[in-house]
Amino acid sequence: MPTYEYQCPAGHRFEKSVPRITSKRHAACPVCGKRAERLISGGAGLVFKGSGFYATDYKSKAVETAEKADKPESADTPDKPALPESKPKPTK
Repeated sequence: MPTYEYQCPAGHRFEKSVPRITSKRHAACPVCGKRAERLISGGAGLVFKGSGFYATDYKSKAVETAEKADKPESADTPDKPALPESKPKPTK
């Protein structure tokens, strides 16, 4: 159920859950009973909590197998590729 924020003419603000998105855009204020207008709000963002959410929950076995194949066999190889050596600039 979507939750919307409302404000009445007296300045009272409140939130209300409605059964459908197509519900009316007006609601009665719970404090004074006046007709409150639905406000435009940014809404809530999607939040993923916990470490390794994607890696542990949704990876397929094929992806894990491919990652293992891409890793170098020996532990002596560096994680980052070596940068090419820079050549000195010729002097004029």
